Amino acid sequence: MCRMNRHAHEHRHRRHGFGRGGFGRGRGRAGRGDIRAAILALLAEQPMHGYQIIREISERSQGAWEPSPGSVYPTLQQLEDEGLVEADRPEGRRTYNLTAEGRTQAEAREGAAPWELAAHGEEGAFFALRGLTFSLLGAVKQVAEVGDEAQLDRAQEILREARRQLYQLLAEDPGSPAA
Repeated sequence: MCRMNRHAHEHRHRRHGFGRGGFGRGRGRAGRGDIRAAILALLAEQPMHGYQIIREISERSQGAWEPSPGSVYPTLQQLEDEGLVEADRPEGRRTYNLTAEGRTQAEAREGAAPWELAAHGEEGAFFALRGLTFSLLGAVKQVAEVGDEAQLDRAQEILREARRQLYQLLAEDPGSPAA
């Protein structure tokens, strides 16, 4: 694919939500209170540095929520200013720990962990299917790149049938057995 075509292709896919950052809405987002609660919950388990917090939230939400450094570090600073978190620098990295007051607030929180809400909240069903969708897109790309004409025709049939079956699934009565 020539450079100009690749650029146009990537632009079109990003415009429709299929860019690198995610599928549909881009990277998962949560409210400011959620990042605060997530940091307190993680630091209640063990001391961490900022990028560990980012990685843990992403992993625990199954990729549904990928907080940016621009949301994590200011929140850590705010928690430190409030006396809920303290930082030290073992081995050159700034590591954050809960203070006694921070531990009290973390333990007082009820309900599901913030990353669980991101993974299984309003868009949870979508994110549960996201990994499979990307795997399917990878297979489609391989067929498009190396398949012969007969394989390309068969791939189109398979995709049309999968689409038809997904819409059929929605048309079925939820209480009845699958047809």
